[in-house]
Amino acid sequence: MNRTGHPDRRVLLTGGLAVATAALTGCSSTNAAPTAAGASPEARPTTPAAAFARLMDGNARWVSGDLQHPDRDPTRRQIVAQTQEPFGSVLACIDSRVPPELLFDTGLGDLYVMRTGGEAIGPVVTGSVEYGPMTSGTPLIVVLGHQRCGAVEAAYKSIRDGKPLPGNLEALAKALRPAYAQAAREGGADPVETMARAQVKLTAADLRSNRDLAPLVAKHALAVVGAYYSLDTGKVEVLAGAPS
Repeated sequence: MNRTGHPDRRVLLTGGLAVATAALTGCSSTNAAPTAAGASPEARPTTPAAAFARLMDGNARWVSGDLQHPDRDPTRRQIVAQTQEPFGSVLACIDSRVPPELLFDTGLGDLYVMRTGGEAIGPVVTGSVEYGPMTSGTPLIVVLGHQRCGAVEAAYKSIRDGKPLPGNLEALAKALRPAYAQAAREGGADPVETMARAQVKLTAADLRSNRDLAPLVAKHALAVVGAYYSLDTGKVEVLAGAPS
């Protein structure tokens, strides 16, 4: 899981990315708060703690079934049509049962969402995760693993048995090897679940120490949280990095 980019990455980000961002349709950001009807009743969270609280409050509603479905109407669509300023970034698995916008009860324009098998990362994924904090001031990143992850299970069996996965799936197994190694050291009754949790913690730590994100973390402008979703209960459990 290589967290470093090309040598000229910082130059591109600090110089050309701002111009490129403004030119990309649907990818611009602004600090203007929504004022029209249909916007979220609460102001956009601007601190890691506030953003984290907003997400966890939404998950509590998901668990209880007392959903608000915020920011999901034509008025909100019009508000964010030209600009966006999501308060959180979520790196989740591709699993169809783990849609971040639903399980955190959020809406249009609230989250940047990246989804890969087993939350596997590489340069393109890492760059996508960096996008919100580095261009929009997004104060929160959540790495969200989940119970009974098929991608983790496939990678676990492949590595354990020494049988490569077909096609590009083998790249997924390769990316998850550090989590397999940690799970092997930790042991436990269910090695796949142990590996899935290890993957979350390793990925969150990797992003937290990323050369471009680490300065934001150090000055408390950004938090990187590792979390785990229960398919059985709908509850999100925090594994590491919750902001105080």
